[in-house]
Amino acid sequence: MKRRLAFAAGAIVLWLGAVAAWIAVGPAVTGKERGETAIVMGAAVIGDKPSPVFAARLDHAARLYREGRTARVLVTGGRSPEDGVSEAAAGSVWLQAHGVPAAAILIEDRSRTTRQNLANAARVLGTRRGKPVLIVSDPLHMRRAMAMAAAEGFDPQPSPTPTTRYRSLGTQVPFLAREVWFMHVFWLTGM
Repeated sequence: MKRRLAFAAGAIVLWLGAVAAWIAVGPAVTGKERGETAIVMGAAVIGDKPSPVFAARLDHAARLYREGRTARVLVTGGRSPEDGVSEAAAGSVWLQAHGVPAAAILIEDRSRTTRQNLANAARVLGTRRGKPVLIVSDPLHMRRAMAMAAAEGFDPQPSPTPTTRYRSLGTQVPFLAREVWFMHVFWLTGM
């Protein structure tokens, strides 16, 4: 019995380690990916300003727009009770201040989770969701965001931020553990 339990525990540890490594490596990125729309995964705002994590995502999306790798940017994210504005509204203001014209910005401001970001983004894009889109988020979030985007009928291309606020082991390990957990939740429940 002890041997079986040890084997099962070892198998679970190996599986979780393999999934964590798969997430950490992320999808293959050439740096030349293009999409009709860049979908920016929402992140926290502080008052009415994007948090540093969200600002890094927005900065990357603005760069994609300026380089002509996307025609528009769709910012996602609802409003937490403690925030003055939705993540999407704060993101739209930030993008405009960084050279993306209002006419090139789409807003999805009702979501609270990654899956909701993408489900609502699909509604915003309607029939255009079948065209390639760039998924913009942190590198460790990319595997789950890509899987959820594909489940929503998108043709997703990965475009992780080249910089991340999760730099130290003390911030990366909890984020990676969270992503391993939520990847399993998605695989098991679709949420």
